[in-house]
Amino acid sequence: MNKAGTHDIEIRDLYKIFGPEAGQHVEAVKAGLTKAELNDRHNHVLGLQDINLTIPHGRITVIMGLSGSGKSTLIRHINGLIQPTAGQVLYDGMDVVTMTPTQLRDFRRQKTAMVFQKFALLPHRTVLRNVAYGLDIRGMAEAEERARHWIDRVGLQGYEDYYPRQLSGGMQQRVGLARALANDAEILLMDEAFSALDPLIRMDMQSILLELQQELRKTIIFITHDLDEALRLGDKIAILRDGAMEQVGNGQEIVLRPANAYIAEFVREVNRGRIIEARTIATPATQGRELPDFTVKARSKLDLVARRMTKAGMSEAQVRDGEVLVGTIDLPAILEAMVNPADAASDD
Repeated sequence: MNKAGTHDIEIRDLYKIFGPEAGQHVEAVKAGLTKAELNDRHNHVLGLQDINLTIPHGRITVIMGLSGSGKSTLIRHINGLIQPTAGQVLYDGMDVVTMTPTQLRDFRRQKTAMVFQKFALLPHRTVLRNVAYGLDIRGMAEAEERARHWIDRVGLQGYEDYYPRQLSGGMQQRVGLARALANDAEILLMDEAFSALDPLIRMDMQSILLELQQELRKTIIFITHDLDEALRLGDKIAILRDGAMEQVGNGQEIVLRPANAYIAEFVREVNRGRIIEARTIATPATQGRELPDFTVKARSKLDLVARRMTKAGMSEAQVRDGEVLVGTIDLPAILEAMVNPADAASDD
């Protein structure tokens, strides 16, 4: 089975206006017409505004925002379910926007798979036949063998002959994930895939996804309104607000360097110890200075480092990336980094 392809997805200058005369208002929006003004004056809705985003192959890109931010609208442009008012969606030298119906059908079948919030399982088909559905449509002889493989990989072995109504929500979503993976698509689109699940089941599904991704290296676009979920899953995070891109970066960049007051408020309650890595606050080792006996990994999160150091009775540690010495770290620096500056200022 193939792993991820080698092509990034490039979204360029993307605009989406909902309404019968959408194309007539693009230039006005580019010139500064706001979402509220567009609605008040022309009874049109601005869905996306000047979206430019590179989605790297083989990584998890999380697109997040509150309800109405445009995140689900954006993901549906990637497989052509929604056509933009202006802009491009480029993949492997082709623009999804200008594909013919035949090209678009082949792209959806061969290159993309989707996992839905509401599971979207076929109630009259068993788990096995649901997972094999896309393969059956393509007439693949090994459909059942591949379906059984992915049912096993998501932890549902023994449930092949069950129907969706006999499964819990978490188990149904595992079926949805197995169905998407069975198609062996390079691009996996996950639209609020775990948001309908209970918190513990949701964490379990996140863990399954991360474990599978370590092996498969799919290009995953994951939509969520939950910041904790975005920070746990995302190699890259894009935050939308009212159809516009507010900030793009990894979890540490967004938490440590919010682009504006909106993002700063968004990340204010985040547990920084679970996001910031030891290497981020490590101090370069002074030449000739004796190094502490205790060592932590450069990519370890600060809350884990603090627990390990406290348990070992150490106040200072080396930070190493493999054999390479990154620097040193101490408990006071860890505690300081874990406190949101805004909260510290309010306590003064």
